[in-house]
Amino acid sequence: MAVVTSSTGEVERLLASAAAGDEVAFASIVGAHHEDMRRVCVVVIGSEEIADDAVEAAWSKAWAKLGSVRDPARLRAWLVSIAVNEARQLVRSRARRAMVEITVGQLDDVTTEDSASSAIGRNDLRRALEKLDADDRALLAMRYVAGFDATELAYATGRTPSGTRARLARLLDRLEKELGDA
Repeated sequence: MAVVTSSTGEVERLLASAAAGDEVAFASIVGAHHEDMRRVCVVVIGSEEIADDAVEAAWSKAWAKLGSVRDPARLRAWLVSIAVNEARQLVRSRARRAMVEITVGQLDDVTTEDSASSAIGRNDLRRALEKLDADDRALLAMRYVAGFDATELAYATGRTPSGTRARLARLLDRLEKELGDA
């Protein structure tokens, strides 16, 4: 989990400085959150190249709208949601009909399975993830790749924390059933 600074007051000052055009302050924000944004986008769309483009586009939008962040504690969720939206737009604009396959190597970075897990299990997980729509993959990626809690997930998805937890539980049940049938 990326943390820009240790206190809310410091984050507020950093945001205010960046919103006022301070490139050093903005670079601090980028350094703290870039990798989380990228990793979530890779899981959502399955392509490192498109994820990189999406995060770059997200930073341009974030730079322009930093002044609109009202709750510094939600900065990370706000940034990741911008990146996910940009990733979806890039996929649509490139007229891709199917998700790019998530490689087993990418899943190794995402899963928490021990070293004894088999390639078959990772392939089953990859296939189960491919059956989910992009919004569901985004929710799972924000939770398990970026480590968002229910409040951050709710903010990023525009739902309530309890609704987000329920949706996540349904997704996990669906994945468990899918993997049990594999």
